[in-house]
Amino acid sequence: MLRSLYIRNIVLIDKLDLEFGAGLSVLTGETGAGKSILLDSLGLALGNRAETALIRRGADKLSVSAVFDGQGGNLPLQKLLSENELEGGDEIIIKRTLDAAGKGKIFVNDQPISARLLKDIGSLLVEIHGQFDNQGLLNPSNHRPILDSWGQYGSLLTQTAAAWTEYRLAAEACRKAEAELNQAKTEEENLRHWVSELERLKPQKGEEAELTARRQELMHAEKIMESLNYAYQALNGNADIQSGLRQAQSAIDKANRFVDGKYDEIYAALDRALVEVIDASERIESASADVNLSADEQENIDSRLFALKDLARKHGVLPDDLAATLEDFRHRLNSIELGEEHIATLRKAEQEARLAYLEASGNLHAVRVEAAQKLDELVMRELPPLKMEKAKFVTQVEKQPESGWSEYGFDAVSFTVATNPNSPQGPLGKIASGGELARFMLALKVNLAQSSNIGTLVFDEVDSGIGGATAQAVGERLSRLGQEVQVLVVTHSPQVAAQGRQHFKVEKHTSDNVTTTVVNELDEAARREEIARMLAGAVITEEARAAASALLKK
Repeated sequence: MLRSLYIRNIVLIDKLDLEFGAGLSVLTGETGAGKSILLDSLGLALGNRAETALIRRGADKLSVSAVFDGQGGNLPLQKLLSENELEGGDEIIIKRTLDAAGKGKIFVNDQPISARLLKDIGSLLVEIHGQFDNQGLLNPSNHRPILDSWGQYGSLLTQTAAAWTEYRLAAEACRKAEAELNQAKTEEENLRHWVSELERLKPQKGEEAELTARRQELMHAEKIMESLNYAYQALNGNADIQSGLRQAQSAIDKANRFVDGKYDEIYAALDRALVEVIDASERIESASADVNLSADEQENIDSRLFALKDLARKHGVLPDDLAATLEDFRHRLNSIELGEEHIATLRKAEQEARLAYLEASGNLHAVRVEAAQKLDELVMRELPPLKMEKAKFVTQVEKQPESGWSEYGFDAVSFTVATNPNSPQGPLGKIASGGELARFMLALKVNLAQSSNIGTLVFDEVDSGIGGATAQAVGERLSRLGQEVQVLVVTHSPQVAAQGRQHFKVEKHTSDNVTTTVVNELDEAARREEIARMLAGAVITEEARAAASALLKK
């Protein structure tokens, strides 16, 4: 619900602060007083295009702020705010500015946002119905979700969406397997050759690194052997280290006899050193035996490395990936041999999923048609009192070809109207005139209000071309609609104005050649006077005041 609207420097408005309540609020005033400016200002707060021509003459920028309640029950709005990391809270405050250079700023709860996002948020806060309305009920893409929300068959929608997901997954798996099989068949001869070639080579993961390391060892085998021999001789030569360590141990042992084992730790250290030297000597001897000076081995390694790298280049992989490539080729060959059987299974699963989807969509279609007929009956009941007794409203629910199927079933839903008995049904926004369109919207909204997420409706020109009992009927329906949602109406009809819970009067004042639009909320007496003016015109008579009192009392 819209709580407040604050306007600064927009066209003829200097400064204007309005507070709105629940139910029906009406705005009246003479033609040209500036009622459209109020709607333009609200439109700016909801994401309409901002133009510098709207800035009041003499001002350097315009601004508009709108305060809405938290809209906790408006799940689409809450989801949109959450997706864009915007806080909802107890209220939603929208502020928009535009300077003379065309630079604008937009904030939602003090967080900057884009004009595109503001338009998306605005469309979930307020719905405006008028002669040039192109959103809400006039947008055919909204008709299906509107009917579904009103029909309250959410479980069938959930079942259909789940069946659609299963069908699409099954179809995708089948198409993928068929594509892989067709591709494999075109490459079958090559695959068999590649598998044979790789099986002869028998590549192993990590083999290249091992062969490269061994090749490096073989290339420097002579130098390695020379170094190992030198090390061995150093440990085992004429004056070998082992002999020296044993002699040192013997001397320490003799000394220990005179000092009662005082040098045991030295003896132990020498013992450990002797063990390590012996171990090192044996390791050197073993390493020397392992050094292979065979030229044949190096040649074989070179040949193996060349073969690995050649096949890796051929298949566009690394040598380490050849083993995995072989397994992939084997799998593709196997898929040819077992593919038809596998695809037959997938096709059966796809057909079963398709039938399940069609069954769910058929059930959904049946309840949609039933809901559409009920909605049509309710809307048609509202039309005669609105001076549209010859008009016909029909909700079309039509099955679509497979290209039009979706998680919402196979139906296309559209609201159509015919304004005369012999006229064909046509789109709501193209058949009805401005005044007729607003009344069609009113007849629809009276019945859809409880199922709508949007908390504020604005009607402009809803009373165009009507009066008397028809205007009274429009006012009564607006009042009834106001019991479900907040309704703002710009009206020239006293019968409509008399139904309002709040009444605002829009006027123009001129002082020192400066014209300003002002808006005042009327008390009971002022309200009676304004309705009398709407009844009588320029000269307000006592009869007009009496008629105004009667309307207000009624």
